[in-house]
Amino acid sequence: MNFPLIANIVVFVVLLFALAQTRHKQWSLAKKVLVGLVMGVVFGLALHTIYGSDSQVLKDSVQWFNIVGNGYVQLLQMIVMPLVFASILSAVARLHNASQLGKISFLTIGTLLFTTLIAALVGVLVTNLFGLTAEGLVQGGAETARLNAIESNYVGKVSDLSVPQLVLSFIPKNPFADLTGANPTSIISVVIFAAFLG
Repeated sequence: MNFPLIANIVVFVVLLFALAQTRHKQWSLAKKVLVGLVMGVVFGLALHTIYGSDSQVLKDSVQWFNIVGNGYVQLLQMIVMPLVFASILSAVARLHNASQLGKISFLTIGTLLFTTLIAALVGVLVTNLFGLTAEGLVQGGAETARLNAIESNYVGKVSDLSVPQLVLSFIPKNPFADLTGANPTSIISVVIFAAFLG
């Protein structure tokens, strides 16, 4: 490793420790997120100004920085299935009569549809506001490999199924395999399994 790379990593670690010290302050979560965002933007702009966007030092630094970012995302993904399982199990176990199940189901589906609508509207508005198009997007080797992996792992498994087979695939054969996210319909299977346990 060369000196600029080590210096970038040291500065990054110092910024992480400075950001970690905000937990001792009585700041709101929004303020902490804003401080982290501003620190990240300033640090990124400084690196781009110093090294330029095509610098090998910058590319190597980003690989080291991604340990924190991608590690955080993977830790979140790690808890999704157990969290879904425990939440559904707890909710069904707390129901005292069947009439509550319909009300909660309607409220849950309504909330999901409403948040999906908001996300779609934000996407459409931002696209139209800034005149964004897909022109000029270049698909690199990493994107092509990821797309091929998704197509081979998920699309092939689901697209070959008829509608009755797809519905049948929601019923968990092995709930522990579904807890690992092994199938394209794993989350739905975990929800069904947790509802039966509850």
